[in-house]
Amino acid sequence: MLLVPCPWCGPRPELEFVAAGEAHVARPSPDADPTALAEALYFRANTKGLIAERWRHLHGCGRFFNAVRHTVTDKFVMSYRPGDPAPDLARLAETLAAEAAL
Repeated sequence: MLLVPCPWCGPRPELEFVAAGEAHVARPSPDADPTALAEALYFRANTKGLIAERWRHLHGCGRFFNAVRHTVTDKFVMSYRPGDPAPDLARLAETLAAEAAL
């Protein structure tokens, strides 16, 4: 079973959580150009590797939080509260690769 690290409650089983999509997406105003709205709603990075995502601890504290997850291994690297600065994913990937090489 996959353990999701809630910043408030600690690691819990994935069944307690719901994914809410990619984190740190700039959302345009409702009266923006339809092309900008379509891009914000439907186009995502879909990267192979680390990605920052929004999650909600549905059956726990009920709060939203952000987490960095590796899309190939499904391993959660870290989680952080909304409002905290977004991690540098490239630097984090380099650090994890260096640690794995040891």
